[in-house]
Amino acid sequence: MTVRLCLYCGSNAGTLPAYAEAAQHLGTALANRDIGLVYGGGSVGLMGVAADAAMAAGGEVIGVITEQLVSAEVAHRDLTRLEVVTSMHDRKARLCELADGFIVLPGGFGTVDEFAEMLTWNQLGIVAKPIVLLDVEGFWEPLLTWMDRATESGFLRPAHRMLAQRARTVDDAIALATAPAPQTPHKWLDRDETPPGGLRP
Repeated sequence: MTVRLCLYCGSNAGTLPAYAEAAQHLGTALANRDIGLVYGGGSVGLMGVAADAAMAAGGEVIGVITEQLVSAEVAHRDLTRLEVVTSMHDRKARLCELADGFIVLPGGFGTVDEFAEMLTWNQLGIVAKPIVLLDVEGFWEPLLTWMDRATESGFLRPAHRMLAQRARTVDDAIALATAPAPQTPHKWLDRDETPPGGLRP
């Protein structure tokens, strides 16, 4: 069975060359390891860079895109497979179905939306799939700081905070994303006497 990782990332390339370099390195590294790349199906930004790199290295690349975005002419036409779905909800659900784990490169609202939803699904026990922030040039530092604050303030268990794993290199990101997801308890701190960091029996 082919292992596949989903990439969430920007549909723009960003201002630092390091962002595109990381996307290219990731796409190539996945192909070289025979790990399939699943992503949002775009030909633009970091999405396109990663997909092009994986395809150039002989990898499997599956894109999932909405009808709206196809009509906006951002769909990548040179992938192993491109799936077209009706809505963003369908898109995110299908990406989850196809992927064994998730890597998150820098991006904007859409990237954070996808990341947060998958993080929440893990927190609620809907899925158990690893999620890794590939922290290029400290891009995700403010978000990680907020997560720490939410934990200190009693809105997150420490175990759930650890669902958002951090990697500083492509190799570390792949290793974490292909390992088992961290084990977690239920999310409601107020409803039991389990210590905040306690694990589900």
